[in-house]
Amino acid sequence: MNGNNYFQSGKGFWLVTLILVVVGSLLISGCGAQAAPKVYRVGVLSGLTYVASITDGFKSEMTELGYVEGENITYDVQSTDFDMAAYERIAQKFVADEVDLILSFPTEASLVAKAATEGTDVPLVFDFAFIEGVELVDSVREPGGNITGVRYPGPVIAVKRFEIMRELAPEATQMLVPYQRGYPSVAAQMEELYPAAEAAGVTLIEVPADNEVDLEAALEAQADPDAILFLAEPLTVNPAAFAVIGKYAADRGIPAGGALISVDGYDSVFGVNVDVIKSGKQAARLADRVLQGTQAGSIPVVSAENYLEINYTAAQKLGLNLDEGLLSQADVIIR
Repeated sequence: MNGNNYFQSGKGFWLVTLILVVVGSLLISGCGAQAAPKVYRVGVLSGLTYVASITDGFKSEMTELGYVEGENITYDVQSTDFDMAAYERIAQKFVADEVDLILSFPTEASLVAKAATEGTDVPLVFDFAFIEGVELVDSVREPGGNITGVRYPGPVIAVKRFEIMRELAPEATQMLVPYQRGYPSVAAQMEELYPAAEAAGVTLIEVPADNEVDLEAALEAQADPDAILFLAEPLTVNPAAFAVIGKYAADRGIPAGGALISVDGYDSVFGVNVDVIKSGKQAARLADRVLQGTQAGSIPVVSAENYLEINYTAAQKLGLNLDEGLLSQADVIIR
């Protein structure tokens, strides 16, 4: 049988077909083995310099969970400092870029990011954010929508800050409370503080301000107080604003405390806050669950733990009460 008769018989046709199928399968199999792994893209909205190390904690824990930067994950870290226009611009960019997840902090940045991601498939994990009175989530157990995160236990910390100030300065009966005017978390903190202050016979004097210039004028308008208490909000941890507070307190020989900060030789005497590195690690564990397919809104919100830092040297200079009972509560003592 010659070649033409062979192919005409149909046997050659089916043999060629079989060879093509086998070769095609091998090529497809080989391509599958060489396919690039999924590379997750995470947008980070870092909205407060004071807690920017949250990003470091987040990345560190993501690495522990198997996400290697440059191999199977990339980060677009956008940093600003209490700038509402910047928050909106950054959040909208992340949504337009269709990132796989957004990490945002603190409260106001997270509220902007929530608004930007509503109606999209972009999940949001927040950190260092209040959930009381700001409608960030539906509830702790079921945050809802495309959002979950690490709650900043603000009302609890506000009362703890007041209690520590009372231990350091038990004779203080008037405390100034400066804060960023209109900041969303202030009301929830003051709601907890007023009953505690009333029970202790302490008068709280609210000092809202828009910036350090406004704050300086507002402070100078006050009668001489006994102490200055910080809330969890952005103004008092802004270096320029704290310098104003530090000078005001130093000129009057009174303590300022709540968040631990030092600027231009002025120091607060203590801070009650959360460990931002640990908080970032908590956020990473939530992000991992989201990236692995769990709906963000079904993952319960977790709370960061607070810790106490005392600037022993600054408190001692002011002659404050530094008994062993108080010092034993401190996680960190700066001498």
